[in-house]
Amino acid sequence: MIITAGPEFVMNMRRTPHLLPVLAHADFITPDGVGIVIASKWYGQAVAQRITGIELAERLIAHAAELDLRVFLLGASPASLDQALKTLKNGYPQLHIAGKHGYFTDEQAASVIAEIRAVRPHLLLVGLGQPRQEVFIATHMDDLDVPLAIGVGGAIDVIGGTVRRAPAVFRKARLEWFYRLIREPRRWRRQLALPRFVWAAWTDARRSARSLR
Repeated sequence: MIITAGPEFVMNMRRTPHLLPVLAHADFITPDGVGIVIASKWYGQAVAQRITGIELAERLIAHAAELDLRVFLLGASPASLDQALKTLKNGYPQLHIAGKHGYFTDEQAASVIAEIRAVRPHLLLVGLGQPRQEVFIATHMDDLDVPLAIGVGGAIDVIGGTVRRAPAVFRKARLEWFYRLIREPRRWRRQLALPRFVWAAWTDARRSARSLR
């Protein structure tokens, strides 16, 4: 299980401590956000760069196509999922890929898991939004019987073209969050997690440093 952790995810975990056990199920946690990269330096454990969910998903899919592996996409709306599947099949004609939209209830989870198991994917990409996707994977990992599962947020929408990713100039300037805010002003409440994360990480890192003196 791979978790892509950005500032919003970290702050979400702080607000909902009962979900912290989900982290124990993760085999890898990647730094999905420039805020994480910056904070890692304050803690004296610097990571080289961020690894976004969409970039990791695209590389894993390309790798799966090369190795003739099966991929399953879980999440997004039915229309967005269909478009993502078409895009990937056009880009990788040899890719074995199937999917299921994310509009299902907890009561329907068993039938969704049955659909996934029927495909027997080597790679499961779950785009249900955080932390729902991580809870789903952690809760059902044994039942899913997949070698690798990763939460990818809105990556399915990006692959399908229903959501546009920030242009390269914004990504290089580490302003992808700003581009998304311009495109979707209603996200402003979610974006408040960024300054809160910076303050929480900075004060915690300073407190940790003092305790080691």
